[in-house]
Amino acid sequence: MSYLDLIKQRRSVYALSDALPISREALTALVRAVAVETPSAFNMQSAHAVILYGDAHRRLWQITTDTLRQKVPAEKFAPTQAKMEMFAAGAGSILFFEDDTVVESFKEQFPSYAASFDMFAAHGLGILQGNVWNALAEQKVGASLQHYNPLIDDAVRREWKISAGWRLVSEMVFGGVAAPAEAKEKLPGKQRVLVFD
Repeated sequence: MSYLDLIKQRRSVYALSDALPISREALTALVRAVAVETPSAFNMQSAHAVILYGDAHRRLWQITTDTLRQKVPAEKFAPTQAKMEMFAAGAGSILFFEDDTVVESFKEQFPSYAASFDMFAAHGLGILQGNVWNALAEQKVGASLQHYNPLIDDAVRREWKISAGWRLVSEMVFGGVAAPAEAKEKLPGKQRVLVFD
């Protein structure tokens, strides 16, 4: 499969099962290897991931459900509840974090670039998320990227004793593909990429 074929295969898959096409050990090793090989500006390596399987994964989505129940009116909560149950049906979640203590240390080490390090860190984390997503897709593992932070940050930090310096950025739900992703409209490349010579 070419790289272009691979990134075409990577989609937001919402209908997930807890039946993984690869072992947990293989998936964990894959995410770790991707993290090591993903580049970052100034070699900051400030992006981190936490993988939750089984009960820990379901606990994440119960925390999110409980948090959202306090924010969403009861009469409008049914669609939110259905979405949380859909995520909990997957095999696991990967929590992506930015280690702000590392970012701050680079601002101090390189004051000329201090104003840009938050952006540099966001780029590195985005690359890690994309690389992990593509690597999962190559193994026929479905996934979607969610963003319930900062609403769940404190509860997640307490539940898994996450360092205070790590800031939650996103939650990637993964599992077996129970149904394919829906088709999406995409702008043509000519509209998104300009060329001059």
